Amino acid sequence: MAIIIGLDPGSLNFGYGIIESFGSELRHLGHGVIKNKSDRSLPERILKISTELNQVFKTYQPEHAAIEKIFLAKNADSAFKLGHVRGVAILESIRNKVSITEYAAREVKRGISGFGSAEKSQVLFMVRHLLDIPSLDQYDAADALAIAIYHSQCRDIRLQLDDSPTHEIERE
Repeated sequence: MAIIIGLDPGSLNFGYGIIESFGSELRHLGHGVIKNKSDRSLPERILKISTELNQVFKTYQPEHAAIEKIFLAKNADSAFKLGHVRGVAILESIRNKVSITEYAAREVKRGISGFGSAEKSQVLFMVRHLLDIPSLDQYDAADALAIAIYHSQCRDIRLQLDDSPTHEIERE
């Protein structure tokens, strides 16, 4: 069993989703979006994200965190803001003694929906289906849950490989 938090960073909408993984069985524990107003300064947004994210970590006590890797943003300013927010998420993970793994968005989309360029609505549909959450309607939370689900799948594969017998070639 493992509790996994998925993190979808954004300075205005920061999505998070928490699941419990029992091998291939998944259970939804919670999700949400930390919302910031666009008229707030970046430092004010970062402080709010840090404070609320720390509370989420304290409430759910995840063992693993999975976060979306940085991607080429629309402009340099957006990339810098995203970098700052990701830094907060990584810091809160470390501060709460949670291991953190990064995944590319296309990799997660492909793992969840079978298509690396899946639309947000397709990811939302698959997350609803996989976790049996009919009322989920927040794209940022759905993306975070998708990252958590994908991490669970990758973790299971790594655990199976670690448990599999190794075969060495005998040399004469």
